[in-house]
Amino acid sequence: MTDERQPDGDGTGPGRARLLLGGGLAVVLLAVIGGSAGWILAGDPDRPPTPGEAAPVVTASTSAPASTPPATTAPAPTGTRTSAPAGLTVPEVVGVDFEQARRELRDRRLGWRLVFGTGAGRSVERASPAPGTPVKRGVTVSLFVTGPAPAVSVPDVGALSCSDAADDLVDAGLYPRYGTGRQGPVTAQEPVAGSPARWNDQVVLTCGDTGSASPAATPSPTG
Repeated sequence: MTDERQPDGDGTGPGRARLLLGGGLAVVLLAVIGGSAGWILAGDPDRPPTPGEAAPVVTASTSAPASTPPATTAPAPTGTRTSAPAGLTVPEVVGVDFEQARRELRDRRLGWRLVFGTGAGRSVERASPAPGTPVKRGVTVSLFVTGPAPAVSVPDVGALSCSDAADDLVDAGLYPRYGTGRQGPVTAQEPVAGSPARWNDQVVLTCGDTGSASPAATPSPTG
């Protein structure tokens, strides 16, 4: 005896409904599985995380910065160059005899100017620049003396060169003045040797060959 089941005549019976429902579920499951497999195989970064799954952390790659050369620092200045020797100052001359004070200035290659007063004595009462002031070589220091300029005698410099004569006059407290130049021998001086003078007085030196050839005499006509 054969058990044969025939479908309903209109194809809408319960059996067909179950068949359609089962087929639809299978299609949905295959689509979900296939999609998941595709995400896994392809590593799709746009796949949304499933519940309970941590979102992927994306780390941006950064290249190492180019090495920067060390900054160059200019060497510190070692000092300012001046023409003044280190430690050159005006010596302590206040209270010293003015001739000794002048020698101390000359030894340091400093100039001097003597300013005599109206009191008594030969000592320096003040100096400008003041003692201890840093100075350069060649600077003139004024020495203010308490008393008047002492008397001196004019030396004889007629046999000397102009430069040597000037040195002798300065040593004697006098100042040379040049009438015709500074080269050659001294041919004349004013005041003359042995004349009385005082410190700071000037002596005029005539240096060099000053003689000139006498013009030739014109013969007188003969009659």
